[in-house]
Amino acid sequence: MSLAPAGRGGKAGTMPAIPSVDRVLNLPAVRVLTEAHGRMLTLDAVRQLLAELRERLSGNLDLPADAFAETRLAAVLEQRLVAARQPRLRPVLNLTGTVLHTNLGRARLPDEAVSAVVAAATQACNLEYDLTGGARGDRDDLIEPLLREITGAEAATVVNNNAAAVFLALNSLGLRKQVIVSRGELVEIGGSFRVPDIMARAGCRLREVGTTNRTHLKDYAEAIDAKTGLLLKVHTSNYAIQGFTATVEEKALADLAHQHGLPFMVDLGSGTLVNLRDHGLPQEPTPMDSLAAGVDLITFSGDKLLGGPQAGILVGRRELIARIKKNPLKRALRVDKMTLAALEAVLQLYRDPDRLAARLPTLRLLTRAGADIERSAHALSPAVSAALAGTAQVEVRPCHSQIGSGSLPVDRLPSFCLAMTPLRRGKGEGSALKAIELAFRRLPVPVIGRVSEGAFCLDLRCLEQPDLLRAQLGDLRF
Repeated sequence: MSLAPAGRGGKAGTMPAIPSVDRVLNLPAVRVLTEAHGRMLTLDAVRQLLAELRERLSGNLDLPADAFAETRLAAVLEQRLVAARQPRLRPVLNLTGTVLHTNLGRARLPDEAVSAVVAAATQACNLEYDLTGGARGDRDDLIEPLLREITGAEAATVVNNNAAAVFLALNSLGLRKQVIVSRGELVEIGGSFRVPDIMARAGCRLREVGTTNRTHLKDYAEAIDAKTGLLLKVHTSNYAIQGFTATVEEKALADLAHQHGLPFMVDLGSGTLVNLRDHGLPQEPTPMDSLAAGVDLITFSGDKLLGGPQAGILVGRRELIARIKKNPLKRALRVDKMTLAALEAVLQLYRDPDRLAARLPTLRLLTRAGADIERSAHALSPAVSAALAGTAQVEVRPCHSQIGSGSLPVDRLPSFCLAMTPLRRGKGEGSALKAIELAFRRLPVPVIGRVSEGAFCLDLRCLEQPDLLRAQLGDLRF
C-alpha cells in the first residue's frame, strides 16, 4: 500500500503532497508499531519523518519512488523506534587493558551483590527499620558491623563516593579551621577534583607544608597553631614522585597530632581491604595499616580495589564518626538501598579470604594468570583474523595491563592482546585504524580496545566471555 497517487514519479516536484500524521498512524503496519512502542513515541517518530520528507521536497531533492509506500514508512519508523528505545547505559566489553576503567564503570560486581541489588530493588526492605526493636533504624547499621569487623575500626559510615567522604569529613572536623597537608599530596584526580578546591568548599583553610618532593615531620610541627583543626595525609594513588624524596610515616604524624590534641585523617583514595602482596600484586596501603599506625579517620572508595559499588567509606574513631553523621550534609550525600545491598554482599565475601580471589571479579581479573590470557588470545585469533581478512593483520602480542582508577599508577600487569595492524599503509593508516576501532565499537555489545604502536589492540585480561566476542564478529562493518 502506498500513500502516493498512481502515476506519480520519484523526482522532486512530481511527488504528492505529504500525507497527514493521522493517515500514517492509521496504516496497519504503523498501528503494529504503535502497539509495540506506545502512541507518544510512535507519534513523535512519524512527525519527525514527515518533517524530513517535507524538507527534502521543499529543497527539490530526489526521493525514492517508494518513499510513501507503507512497507518503507513502517521500516524506517521501526528502525528509529528501536534506536530510540535503546538504553543509553549499555554493556560493553572492556578490552582496554585497564581493569578498573573509570569511563567503563570501574569494578564489576560479583553475583552475590547483583542478587542483593535485585532483591532490594524489587521488594520492600528494612532500609531504616530495626527488626529487633520494631522502630526506626539507621541505614548505616546494615554495613557498619561488617566494616568494623574487617577493618578493626571503632565506627564507620558510608556516603556516595570517596570525594564526598573527604568533603564531609573536612567540613565536619575542619570547618573554619586550618588543615595541614604536604605540598606533595595536593592531588588532582579525574574530573578536576582537587584537594585544595575541596578544602575551600568544605570551609577549611589549607596550610601547605614542605616541598613537592620532600616533607619532614618538623614542617608539620612548625605549622601547628591555635587555628589548626586537623592533620591530613593524602595517598598519592594516581601518580608517583621518585628520586630525591621524603615523606612522613603515618605513625609519626599520628603521634604529633595527638600531642596537640588534633585528629589525624588519611585519604587512601582507591583503598583495599586485603594485602595485595598475598595475591602476587604490588602493595597498596590498607585501612588496617593506617588504624594500626594510630590514624583517627580513614576514607576510601568502594568501587575500586575493594571491588564493590560506588561509595565513599569512612572508618575510624567513634566520636569522629558520630560528629560526621550529625552533619546535615550527611543526608545529602548518603547512599541508597541498592548501594548498601551491593556493598554488604561484597563485604561478606571478605569474611572468606581463602575464596575471595575466585569470587570477587576485581581481584580475579587482577590476578588472572598470563598463560590463561595467552591461551584465550590464541583461541580467538583465527576467528578475528577471518573477520578482518583483507582489512588487517591479526597477531597475538604480549602487552601490559594496568589496574586503573588511580591505583598503582606505575605498576603494570603482564598480559596478552590481539593486535590488528591495518593492511593499508601511508596516508590511510590512521584512518584505517580508526575504522577498525569504530567497527568494534558499533557491535551489538560494543568492544572497547586501545590503539598502540600502530595497531588496534584488544587486551584479553578482562574477557571472561570469549564466546560473546566470537559470536558477533560477523557483524563487523568497515
